[in-house]
Amino acid sequence: MKKIITCCLSALLVMALTSCFGGKSTSSSGKGGEVVGVGGGRSFREPAPYGMTLVKRGWLKMGIEKQDSLWGKQTPVKDISVDGFWMDETEVTNSEYKQFVNWVRDSILRTRLADPSYGGDETYMITEDKNGDPVKPHLNWKKNLPRKPNEDEQRAIESLYTYNPVTGEKMLDASQMNYRYEIYDYTTAALRRNRLRVEERNLNTDVVVDPNEVVMISKDTAYIDDEGRIVRETINRPLSGPWDFLNTYIVNIYPDTTCWVNDFRNSDNETYLRSYFSNSTYNDYPVVGVTWEQANAFCAWRTDYLLKGLGGEARYIQRYRLPTEAEWEYAARGKDQTEFPWDNEDVKSGNGCFYANFKPDRGNYTKDGNLITSKVGIFSSNSNGLFDMAGNVAEWTSTIYTEAGVDAMNDLNPQLEYKAAKEDPYRLKKKSVRGGSWKDPESYIRSAWRTWEYQNQPRSYIGFRCVRSLASSSSEAAKQARKSSKKRK
Repeated sequence: MKKIITCCLSALLVMALTSCFGGKSTSSSGKGGEVVGVGGGRSFREPAPYGMTLVKRGWLKMGIEKQDSLWGKQTPVKDISVDGFWMDETEVTNSEYKQFVNWVRDSILRTRLADPSYGGDETYMITEDKNGDPVKPHLNWKKNLPRKPNEDEQRAIESLYTYNPVTGEKMLDASQMNYRYEIYDYTTAALRRNRLRVEERNLNTDVVVDPNEVVMISKDTAYIDDEGRIVRETINRPLSGPWDFLNTYIVNIYPDTTCWVNDFRNSDNETYLRSYFSNSTYNDYPVVGVTWEQANAFCAWRTDYLLKGLGGEARYIQRYRLPTEAEWEYAARGKDQTEFPWDNEDVKSGNGCFYANFKPDRGNYTKDGNLITSKVGIFSSNSNGLFDMAGNVAEWTSTIYTEAGVDAMNDLNPQLEYKAAKEDPYRLKKKSVRGGSWKDPESYIRSAWRTWEYQNQPRSYIGFRCVRSLASSSSEAAKQARKSSKKRK
């Protein structure tokens, strides 16, 4: 009897182990000792990201083939191939960016409410897991902010605001809206020259490996000094471990609303300065006055905000980021690789309706029906389902701007990236900007037209949209995108 019970238990144990690993058996399923492959477990089906559309992998002749007739400028041309990715259907709006600002504001408030200087309510901070073991302190977002604050809580709330000394108007203190984030540089960490084991840095067996070879790395870090100023440093030091590839950034993320008067001298744009970002009338308009650095901070926050809601599936999701210059042009040209995001070479239809928000005539901004920016998505989308890829606002890309352009890039998922340090020459801080804006003429809104701006310069005519690399195959992502589209309809 004991033997029977033991045999049954053994069989159950084998069945349990098999079910844990999923799929068909590996070593035991091959007949005659043949290799049959490892059975896959449950595959991850990437949900279509809200507000994004799938741009399938494909090929593009990047650049302008014929010489530009207006400026006589030659643009390099190259055949390139790009993998599929998700892209925001519209430019990031004021409303979406306000969610970022409000999150930063509330995170600062929760930190202060847990500070003994403001009452010390420790329930706003999580320091232990459910088993009572200590964890890295982090904010408790499940605890609501006080609706009827006591004296200490009111002081914490008031500390986030400032008052106009002339008008007495209460305003959010933009100087405090600092967002700290970390990015692990997987690409640099994967370079062979950066291997921690010295003998792995060169596979040529004819080369004698120096066991004492020192590899220098650059690491970005940031901190707040005693006067409340953000200090960013690029540290050069010998490679010591995997933490050397973790970069830390602190960015003040509040948009520069003064761009409306600084971009246009001798012009009365005070209305936009006071209302464009703060007034809900402009909620569905593209956010402007955001630097390249702030746009990257938004992408980092959007990633972390998403991952916290995904639980165990988070490890498969790719990070939100700015599009490469190649991805942007590929997406803008559409499925037929047209010069503009629409089907013909004209900028308006036969009945005189313009296809985009730009400056159709000298000084006549209103000819297309708009004076400055317009609500996102009011013009027709291109064949990829993307709106405002021409005009409205120009858009940041992740690519450094060089005159060589695509000539200096690879022909597979091309990208030129340089994280300029604060001490670098200013000319190295140029980033490629694409799409043209509400203030630009027809030539500038072509999909292949290249221009640039410095990474720390906010403009009233530059915004951005995010992309996300695929976590699953293009075919599987397309299925999910179709299901998501049907649900939205």
